[in-house]
Amino acid sequence: MSVNIATARYEGLGKDGKGHVATKSGALDAPYGFQTRFEDAPGTNPEEQIAAAHASCFTMATSFALAGEGYTDGSLETTCEVTLEKDGDGFKVSKSALSLSAKVPGLDKAKFEEIAAGAKANCPISKLLTCEITLETTFAS
Repeated sequence: MSVNIATARYEGLGKDGKGHVATKSGALDAPYGFQTRFEDAPGTNPEEQIAAAHASCFTMATSFALAGEGYTDGSLETTCEVTLEKDGDGFKVSKSALSLSAKVPGLDKAKFEEIAAGAKANCPISKLLTCEITLETTFAS
């Protein structure tokens, strides 16, 4: 079992409030708030953090699945776009779109897509999310 810790603080309320989020490891230590979420101000926002978590988790899951199939060399790069949209009086994360580009010598495209689909279904962050999750692949052997 692995337990990780992050802390978020928000001073002031609503649009005028200012937040700060940090992880225990120190890898994330950034401001956030209405302006960083909806107005492209410097800082981060929860959806960006979800996108980073999903991209990194899925990429690692794909890497381990490829290694489990006996592949020993290659490169993987994933972009993840998380969509936040209006939902009644609030908002919801409606989609996490993964886009994987890979180069794995000796692997054919059909097997690659099978492995990537399995990683998409089984990475812990995919299992956490209840929104639509899509996967687009680009492959070079």
